[in-house]
Amino acid sequence: MNIGINGKKYQPQRIFCIGRNYALHAAELNNDIPDSPIVFSKPVTALLEQGEPIRIPDFCKDFHHEVELVILIGKKCRPQTPEEALDAVAGLGIGLDLTLRDLQLKIMAEGGPWEKTKGFDGSAPLAGFVPYTSEIDLNNLEISCKVDGVLRQQGNTGDMLFKVPELLMDIAKYWELLPGDLLYTGTPAGVGPLKSGQTIEISGSFTGSYSWDVV
Repeated sequence: MNIGINGKKYQPQRIFCIGRNYALHAAELNNDIPDSPIVFSKPVTALLEQGEPIRIPDFCKDFHHEVELVILIGKKCRPQTPEEALDAVAGLGIGLDLTLRDLQLKIMAEGGPWEKTKGFDGSAPLAGFVPYTSEIDLNNLEISCKVDGVLRQQGNTGDMLFKVPELLMDIAKYWELLPGDLLYTGTPAGVGPLKSGQTIEISGSFTGSYSWDVV
């Protein structure tokens, strides 16, 4: 997948994701609110463009959607200040963090990592990139998710526990940011199951609406 912003093409290299970044979402899953960002990753094989079907693994009995604001990094850097972090942002998109919820709950109970439940092939549908400018308020963006036309999730980035600059500075402590890196910033409350035969649509106040069929 190539992402075009302001005449430049970005090839995603890494996908960083944030867990439990909205208090109501943490509460709906009976999880504690974190003191610092929970960071996990997905491989680039998780990316799924619009028009490609979302495939539910045969062994999964509880397959969940999570709509998220996605940040595209445009430069190599290790931001130390919020200003430096925002200067690294090239674009904004909207995506889904698809989750094998039944397997995740089992693995979490055993104290294991999340990779199988979050990083499987096609687990990161992605669309709708627009250039980021300083006129865009990253703390006041609406994102939503509908399944078969029924609203499931409606959230505002102002409710994030950790804002975009803070997330980027935290990640940069461990990994130097590179052009093409993606950051899935967390999901608001309302996550729920997807079934074969359904259509999921996600949208944001900064972009249009995008949909995928579930098979």
